[in-house]
Amino acid sequence: MPRGIYLIKDEDVFVTMTEQQYDSEDLLQGLLEKYPLLLAGDQINSEAPRQWLPLARESGVSDNTDGSDRWYVDNLFLDQDGVLTIVEVKRSSDTRLRREVVGQILDYAANAVVYWTIDSIRSKFEERCRALGADPDQELVEKLGRSETQEFWQDVSANLEAGKIAP
Repeated sequence: MPRGIYLIKDEDVFVTMTEQQYDSEDLLQGLLEKYPLLLAGDQINSEAPRQWLPLARESGVSDNTDGSDRWYVDNLFLDQDGVLTIVEVKRSSDTRLRREVVGQILDYAANAVVYWTIDSIRSKFEERCRALGADPDQELVEKLGRSETQEFWQDVSANLEAGKIAP
């Protein structure tokens, strides 16, 4: 039997999944935003799998104090511990060396911890909630299991100040 991924639906429908290239990075970015569990948080910590709350797509990162953006992070998430997670999406057909892509995301992370503020992060979250018609406090409870809003944002601030970010 050929190797692959299979789905059994309703106990009697067998579906063979076929591997396909993504048509665009934007498609994968959108899927990650809609289904953050695709990030497989259980592989980071099986005891307390990461849960992610999408904050923004194409979030700007500055490299100086004037605030103008030099780079754009594909997807930005917060986890239940208040740690920012930067995701840079690349298609397998991208010919750049992996070391170049890793360097790119490290540049993003290094500058993010210097130039992003807790206010800008919280603002991204609240803007996203407004766009979705969602209550910010309820989103923290539903997506991350965090009911103490002030404590959560203090955790985010402390992590940001300590340079604790997940690229």
